[in-house]
Parts: sequence; structure tokens; C-alpha cells
Amino acid sequence: MHTVNKVRASLGLRIGLELARKMSMFTIAQPNRLRVNIRRLMKHRGLIQFALAGTVALLFCSCEDMEQQMQKPLAGILPIPTPTPGWWEDSGGGGEPRIVVNLTEQKAFFYRGKRLVGESTVSTGKKGFSTPPGHYSVVSKDKNHFSSEFGDYIDRDGNVVVSNIDVRKDRCPKGAHFDPARMPYCMHFNGGYAMHQGYCPPFAASHGCIRIPEGMAEKFYNNAPVGTPITVRE
Repeated sequence: MHTVNKVRASLGLRIGLELARKMSMFTIAQPNRLRVNIRRLMKHRGLIQFALAGTVALLFCSCEDMEQQMQKPLAGILPIPTPTPGWWEDSGGGGEPRIVVNLTEQKAFFYRGKRLVGESTVSTGKKGFSTPPGHYSVVSKDKNHFSSEFGDYIDRDGNVVVSNIDVRKDRCPKGAHFDPARMPYCMHFNGGYAMHQGYCPPFAASHGCIRIPEGMAEKFYNNAPVGTPITVRE
């Protein structure tokens, strides 16, 4: 620690001498000379600011603190909060269930009568596979549903040959077979369209279905019997 203090004192002395040299340009002089000195001072403003910051750091921070601060990435100092998938509060009260999906907000809302009891992020149909707006209702439910159209092509050893395929459009490579995508807590509401648990990025990414994140999918599924109205709006 004695050696560290000597190094710190030496560095502080060098910074002080450099500051003194730069500030000497700011002494009283003739008008023309003063203008020149001011221009020189403005050119070296960044160096002076850096020297001042370094001096303050040396005076008020220990070597250990400085090392830790230099090693911390910006993301670690200012972490970005992760948004929650949704919330559910259905204690007490009654009313008929209904679901409203907002395509612009990428959110689903669960109501009992006029009371909002749950809200979740969703991921609806991407460009070219848009989820159609309209008024529908739950026509069937399957807690452990597997898609008949979407999934992967895999080989006999279980290795994915082609991922995220549509069997109606993508030909199966020789020696591979179709591995259907899992769609837990599936509720069909419009032909092949369904609301089910799945990957939910903060944008529309599905082939038309309404994906809902783990945890919230189970809440919606358990509280929406067949016949529950589903409204999809822009």
C-alpha cells in the first residue's frame, strides 16, 4: 500500500504540473496575445477536463475501487429491466369470461364480465401469416396439443435437418421425418388458429396463432371453457 501511495502521489504531481503549464497560458497579456492563448486553451480543454477527472478519482477512490469500476461493463452498471409476461388477479367476484387480443399492443386481456382479471404479452402472426381480426369463440381445447402443420424435419437420430417448417409448403428431405411442434394449453378459436403456450418475443412472430408465455397460458386455459368469446382487434 505504501508503494501504491507513492505512485498515486507521483501521478498527482505530474497532473498538477501539466495543469500549471496549461493554465500559465491564461496569464494577463496583450489583447492579441490573450486571444491566441484562449484559442490554445480551448484546443486543450479536453486534456484539462481529463486531468481534473483523474485527480478527483485519485483523491477520492481507492485503487481497488478504481479497478472494479474499470472492469464493470456498462450493462452491468445500468442493467436493463426484463418485462414481466403478465399478471393475474381473480380473487372474488364472478361474471362470464371473455378474452380480448390487441394486435398492436401484442397483449391479451382476460375479463370476467366487465372486470379485468388478467393480462399477458402475446406474439401473434408475423407478416404474411397475420392473425385475422374478428369475433370468435373457443371451439376446442387440448392441454397437450401437437401441431399437424408446423414443426421440424429431423433425421432418424433425432437431429434437426430443417427447423420451423410448414408441411404444406416445405418438402421433407430424404431420410428425414416430421417432428410436430408442441402447443401446450391449446384453445382453437378459428379453424386452424389457436391460442397456445409458445415462444413470445416482443413482436409478431407466429404463423397466425396467438402465442402466450408459460405460466400465463395455463391461467387463460384453465379459466376459459369451450364457448368463451375471443375478440381479436387491431
